[in-house]
Amino acid sequence: MNTPKLKSAFVLAVLLGGCAAPNADGIYDPMEGVNRKVFNFNHALDNRAALPAATYYKSALPEGVRTGVHNFLANLSVPVDLANDVLQGEFTQAGYAVCRVSVNTTVGLLGVLDPAAGMGCPDRDEDFGQTLGVYGVPGGPYLVLPLLGSSLPRDAVGKVFVDHYFNPLAYLKYRGKSYVGLGQNVIKLVDQRSHAVSSLREVERNSIDYYAAMRRLYVERRNTAIKNVPPESLTTPAIATLEPPGVNPADKSVPANTPVAPNDKLAPAPLAPNALRQ
Repeated sequence: MNTPKLKSAFVLAVLLGGCAAPNADGIYDPMEGVNRKVFNFNHALDNRAALPAATYYKSALPEGVRTGVHNFLANLSVPVDLANDVLQGEFTQAGYAVCRVSVNTTVGLLGVLDPAAGMGCPDRDEDFGQTLGVYGVPGGPYLVLPLLGSSLPRDAVGKVFVDHYFNPLAYLKYRGKSYVGLGQNVIKLVDQRSHAVSSLREVERNSIDYYAAMRRLYVERRNTAIKNVPPESLTTPAIATLEPPGVNPADKSVPANTPVAPNDKLAPAPLAPNALRQ
């Protein structure tokens, strides 16, 4: 990765966003033409690789095994959550994170089980992009990154350059570390896709413009996350599940304000990669 060039691209994106008018939905997207091309590339790649892998994973493994894998991966991300809770001054949430990583790593068999949730320690997904947002750093214009999907310059900088250093696995010295990290990311992607397949299909089937719908979902969720709204208070479900805003996960009906394509134009629902958890 050419770090100076990547940083320059982010700075340029922020400057472009500052002089561009927002779209009808109020989101700055001055590079929409390029973003749509990257979105379509991600879409096609996901259709050919991640989606088939996630579908096979979901059908081949029992739900209990998949839940254990999901819990284990989430437990690996708790140090990132903890560091950002402290940076945000959210010390109660930091206490919950300590509870989760200590209880689930020991009693929960390295995080395969989640006894901490039953002890009143909820899972919270925090990252450095949220931390910057809490302190008033603007997100900048909407971006679609190759393989990573929806983002904002603020969030991308946090993910690429900062959150990595909060992960204790980054400091382990052993041969083949890069392969282990790659394997972790691939498993995370398959796990996330297995949870999001139905919801993403629902979003695409009921959207006139899938790109615009995913853009709105991402930006709305990030704005909500910056406010540190308690999970039980959210009216917009987590972007990790990618439900349309205002939809109860148990009720797949589409809210009245969601653009819906005519029934004769419903299309298959390929997926576009999005970075979800660290």
